[in-house]
Amino acid sequence: MSVGSEKVIAGLEGVLAGESSITFLDGLADPSVLEYRGYNIHDIAETTSFEEIAHLILFGTLPNKAQLGAFEDELKAARVVDPRVIATIEALPKGIHPMAAFRTIVSTLGCYDPQAEDNSAEANRAKSVRMTAQFATIVAAQNRIAQGKPVVAPDLSLGHADNYLYMLNGERATPESIQTFNTAMNLYAEHELNASTFATRVVVGTNSDLHSAIVAGIGALKGPAHGGAADDSIALLKEIGEVENVKPWVDKAFSERRLIPGFGHRVYKTGDARTPHLRNMCRTLAERSSDATWVEIALATEDYIRSMKRLVANVDLYAAAALYYLDFPLHLFTNFVASARIVGWCANAMEQFEKNRIIRPRLSYVGPRQQKFLPLEERA
Repeated sequence: MSVGSEKVIAGLEGVLAGESSITFLDGLADPSVLEYRGYNIHDIAETTSFEEIAHLILFGTLPNKAQLGAFEDELKAARVVDPRVIATIEALPKGIHPMAAFRTIVSTLGCYDPQAEDNSAEANRAKSVRMTAQFATIVAAQNRIAQGKPVVAPDLSLGHADNYLYMLNGERATPESIQTFNTAMNLYAEHELNASTFATRVVVGTNSDLHSAIVAGIGALKGPAHGGAADDSIALLKEIGEVENVKPWVDKAFSERRLIPGFGHRVYKTGDARTPHLRNMCRTLAERSSDATWVEIALATEDYIRSMKRLVANVDLYAAAALYYLDFPLHLFTNFVASARIVGWCANAMEQFEKNRIIRPRLSYVGPRQQKFLPLEERA
């Protein structure tokens, strides 16, 4: 039975659920198109800092020098988290899923935010800036604590990507590593109405607080059909092991109807607009490391699957390889995605707050109807 005469669209595929001025995405165009606030991703992914991208997505404009300097100072001032948040990370059970930990940590972060329950535009702007700065601090602290090493305090003299890598490893990164890491963050910063962003907007629709909305986004991103695919992509490359194994591995995977991490996308049908940047960077990183194994496997797998006209490679395939070459901790790949996507989540949350209405779709009921009620003693 349907609701009225409306057709059920499984997974809401292709359904327009609202209007937005943040991201334009055309996955049917060839090549596919991705724009942040009207700027093509190919013009800005490798030429701007994460701080510039964050300002663009959060506030609608690419900053001039004065605006960028002020925004950078605001982010730097917000990097340090409450010591009780670090204590929460230390107190969490060892071995739990890193995104489960991250979900809990961000919920704790909200408990100590002085504007947690203030949903005014000014408060949500301030909270968005704080979380954008602090998510990097949290992921880095997770890594250090998991390794049994002391947490590295933020260096307020460094840019966002530079400081992020410094807090992770306790030493300065090379300019090439910083550039690659910065580009990866830019590419993950926002992506229209994906599952985690939709979850964020649904929570905002109830007039709940921003931290609750972001925690919902983190919960959605954790899933392997969404952000968790980044973790699985490097496992895929390791499982294949050698270029010679690509064809038999892929053939077997298709015969078993196995999902292949790093391939396929609900929206992109002609190719992921973000992939070319990380693919090229992976080639460069492989040359510098003298170990091209992972990028060669990724390229061969993409070529073979493309020749079968089955699936397109998505950004996770090459992001996983790129972060691997940067010695980013493998178990925190999805947490990295969250630390970049916080910008898009907050921008969508603030946009939802502006013209808010509870998001309440319907379900098409397919169960039994008009059943006869029997008292307990008469039931078989």
